[in-house]
Amino acid sequence: MNGRRPLLAANWKMNKTRAQARNFVEIVRQVVSPFPQAETCICPPFTALGAVNEGIRGSGIALGAQDLYWEKEGAYTGEISGPMLAECGCEYVLVGHSERRQLFGETIADTARKTRAAWDAGLVPILCVGESFEQRRSGETERVIETHVLEGTAKLSAGEVGKLVIAYEPIWAIGTGLPATSEEAQRISALIRGLAGGRFGDPVAAGLRILYGGSVKAANAAEFLGQADVDGALVGGASLDPTEFSKIVAAAKV
Repeated sequence: MNGRRPLLAANWKMNKTRAQARNFVEIVRQVVSPFPQAETCICPPFTALGAVNEGIRGSGIALGAQDLYWEKEGAYTGEISGPMLAECGCEYVLVGHSERRQLFGETIADTARKTRAAWDAGLVPILCVGESFEQRRSGETERVIETHVLEGTAKLSAGEVGKLVIAYEPIWAIGTGLPATSEEAQRISALIRGLAGGRFGDPVAAGLRILYGGSVKAANAAEFLGQADVDGALVGGASLDPTEFSKIVAAAKV
């Protein structure tokens, strides 16, 4: 037991209308309430933030967003700021998700600015890191993770990093049904903790929560969550089903 409270974060991506979000929350809040040992966070599309926030009120479930821009306001058509998300009731926000990097050209410098902006708005960033299949095949996994972790946290203080959440999501495992092995998830999570310790000190690293993301489902959740340095999961496709997601939450132990 390491004292770090497990975090199970549902990333709905571009799925669910407000009505569908309300139905999901109505089911899941009844099921996850018996498992206070784990913290649960739902990250719906921006359009469903209000509906989810209303539905989770008083449940202990946290609200998260899937992205933000690093400026507080201005002529940035289509973007959303940290203060706007905080006003919607968000506690967490994903930054640097691989789909933002792959599909929309987000750089690690962009991610670092977003991580800083999240903290400035009172949001806890869930910093996503992970290598592609090509990078893994060429033996670059460790280098990529080091770059993502150290450059992604470059604008944070040691105290902020200690409260940060980092999600290891190997790109080759996302949505493919081919998750990393639990041993590999542990190895990379330990690497991330070591990198944080080397830059910010061991006490900071000890409090850092590290999630695994990539084809996590009820059938394999306990295996991942049982690893010493894996403190939860960032769940994609499996989080769209309230029953499946609730089983993942139930697999978490302190």
